[in-house]
Amino acid sequence: MSNKTSKMQLQCPMPKLDFDVITLGHGSGGVLTNKLLDSGVFDLLKNPVLDERHDGATLNLNGRMAFSTDSFLVSPLFFPGGNIGELAVNGTVNDLAMCGATPRYLSLSFIIEEGLPMTEFWDILVSIKNACTRAGVTVVTGDTKVVEKGKGDKIFINTSGIGEIHPKANISTRNIKAGDKIIISGQVAAHGMAIMSVREGLEFEAQIESDTTNLNPTVIGLIAEFGEHLHLVTDPTRGGVATVLKEIALAAGVGIEIAHNNIPVAGPVANACELLGLDPLYVANEGVFISFVAAAFAEDYLAALQQTPDGQHARIMGEAVNDHPGQVILESAIGGKRAIGMLPGEQLPRIC
Repeated sequence: MSNKTSKMQLQCPMPKLDFDVITLGHGSGGVLTNKLLDSGVFDLLKNPVLDERHDGATLNLNGRMAFSTDSFLVSPLFFPGGNIGELAVNGTVNDLAMCGATPRYLSLSFIIEEGLPMTEFWDILVSIKNACTRAGVTVVTGDTKVVEKGKGDKIFINTSGIGEIHPKANISTRNIKAGDKIIISGQVAAHGMAIMSVREGLEFEAQIESDTTNLNPTVIGLIAEFGEHLHLVTDPTRGGVATVLKEIALAAGVGIEIAHNNIPVAGPVANACELLGLDPLYVANEGVFISFVAAAFAEDYLAALQQTPDGQHARIMGEAVNDHPGQVILESAIGGKRAIGMLPGEQLPRIC
């Protein structure tokens, strides 16, 4: 009898799709990304943990832990307010924070295109070290690959992280209820427009800088104070605020109503968006998070958030409602209302 275990071959017919090839739009975090994941990853690999579709996974491993992974491909590598190295650490640390976890350990993997100047790689490494120090996280494993010239774009970085979930954290779309207030922690669209302004050679009276930062201390402090009354926290990175809210409305089975006048946008960012014909609600962020908070505690939550360095511009921008489940309704500056959806395609390529 052979000792070799035969491989079980599952019969998995490919679902009928409305696209034949992968396009850049499938990486935008918007409609195409969701179609790709819904028709492939989430259906084929279905399990209770993956079905949460959150920024990271909640696992019971000798205590509640969170696990998350992300890949970063940014052009240019260095931009006002940061670079790809700092962004990679902050991005995964923040994904863990959105699960209610304090980060402990990271993996760090590079795919480097030959020809990358060693001075640039060193600067990226130094930024990674500094970001890890600020976040209190340790890089414990990783990998490095080098590809031939023309088969990469200077450098791609993958980081995975694991952290301990705060005992008071209960973060899930299942907790969202009609009446919950929706709070945005700061000014939106800075990250995407910082990168785009460099690409387009735009100059403004005040330089636009990326908002990339470690949100963990702020989020964990709020969880410690408000516990189960904080139903969900999430960061609107790819696809921006509009896309994330649409995803939440569908997942939670609630309607969402937000007001344009209650969404903070810095003047230079708003000007840049207008100049380039972009909607700030669809531009990526790296230092902003959205909270769904029980209505009775929303004002206290907002006041506490505004006392932190990350929340000085925080506002209540809307609420969850029983009406129009799955839909996000935006009230315009002049009082009109319209439904908004996910980012339909690729608005700003290669920004995170």
